[in-house]
Amino acid sequence: MGQTYFQKGFNLKNVVGPVLAQNYHSAVVDRLRALGNTAQAGSLRLKLAREFGFCYGVDRAVEYAYETRERFPDRRIFLSGEIIHNPDVNGRIEKLGIRILPEHPDPAERYADVTASDVVILPAFGVPVAEMECLRQKGCVLVDTTCGSVLNVWKNVHRYAREGFTAVIHGKHYHEETKATASQALTHEGGQYLCVRDRPEAEVVCGFIRGTVPTDVLRERFRHAASPDFDPERHLGRIGLANQTTMLMSESLEIQEMLRRAVTERYGEAALGERFRAFDTICSATQDRQDAVLRMLDEGGLGVMVVIGGYNSSNTQALARICSERLPTYHISGAEGIEDGGIRYRPVGGHDEVHADSWLPEGAVTVALTAGASTPNNVVGEVVERILALRGLRVEDLEAA
Repeated sequence: MGQTYFQKGFNLKNVVGPVLAQNYHSAVVDRLRALGNTAQAGSLRLKLAREFGFCYGVDRAVEYAYETRERFPDRRIFLSGEIIHNPDVNGRIEKLGIRILPEHPDPAERYADVTASDVVILPAFGVPVAEMECLRQKGCVLVDTTCGSVLNVWKNVHRYAREGFTAVIHGKHYHEETKATASQALTHEGGQYLCVRDRPEAEVVCGFIRGTVPTDVLRERFRHAASPDFDPERHLGRIGLANQTTMLMSESLEIQEMLRRAVTERYGEAALGERFRAFDTICSATQDRQDAVLRMLDEGGLGVMVVIGGYNSSNTQALARICSERLPTYHISGAEGIEDGGIRYRPVGGHDEVHADSWLPEGAVTVALTAGASTPNNVVGEVVERILALRGLRVEDLEAA
C-alpha cells in the first residue's frame, strides 16, 4: 500500500504558484505597500496596517489544498470543514471540485460518504482525535494542513494531561480549533479540559476555586464546555492554561493572571508550582496583527477603521474588538459589504449583519484598514477599490501621503 498520510505537501509549489498568485494577489495592495502603507487620493487618506492578511499557516494550508487537487486529479477530495474562515478562499477551493463537509457530532456520520479511494484534507484548525481515528480506519489518503502553532498548543495540553493537570483553554468551545485541542487531553487516562471563553467566564472559575461559586453553578455554566466526566471539585485543584491561538492576547494574559491569583489565594504561594501551569501559545502572526493595529491607533489621526475578514474568524473578531474601543469600526467580510448607500457589517459582539448609512465622514478623512490572518490580498484590494469609488476615485489616484 502506498503512502496515505501527507503533512508536508507534494512539492508542487511551482505548479500551483501561478494559480495562487492569479487568485489571491492584489496589485492594489502592492501599490499601497510601495507608498509606505499610507496613501492620499483627493480628500481621502488610506492607511493600511503594517501586518495584515494571510499568515504562514493559512498560506501553507491553502497551497496544500491546491497541490492536493493537482496530485490527485481523478479522485474525490473532501475537506473537513472550512480550510480557513474566509468565504472567498473556501468558495475558490470548492470550485476546484473539493467538497467541504459540514460539521456533525458523530464522525461516522460526517465521513459516511468517504471511502478508501478518496482523499480528505484536514484544515489548518486540525480535527478532533475521534475524527482522525475514524478517517484512519477508512484507509483514505489524508492531507494534514494543521497549523504548527496549533500543534504547539497540543503539545502543552498533552503535557498537562500526563502530569495530572486539567487543561483550561481560553477559547470558544464550539470553534473547530478548540474542539480539536480539547480532544487531545482525553487521549491520556484521567485527562480533563475546561473551555473558558472570556473574562466573565474566567471569573466564575476563579470564584469556584476561591470557594464563593457553588459546584452546581459552575457545572451549569460550562455544561457544553468541559470534558464528559469533568468534576470541578476533583479537577480544578491542578490546572494548566492553554488557548485557542487566535484569541485576543491581552485577554488570554489577563485570564491567566486571574486564575493564578485565585489558585494562590486558595492554596498559598508555596503551592503554586504544584497547582498551576501556563505557557504562551498565542500564534505569533495573530499577535503581530494585533500589535500593528495598536500602533496605528496610538499614532492617531484616524477617522474610521475597516476590518476585513470572515465573520466566523476569531482573529478577525479580535482585531475588530481592539479597534472598536478607540474609534468607529466596521467588520466586513469583503468588498460586497461596501455599498453606494452605506455599509453592511457585523458589530463587535453581534451575531447578525447590519446596515449603516453615512459611515464614511464627509470631507477630509483617514480610513484605516486591516485584515485577519485568513483574508487574502485580493479581498483587501477589492475593499480599497470600493472605498475609493465612493469618492469617485481610482487606484491610479493614490499618491504618497
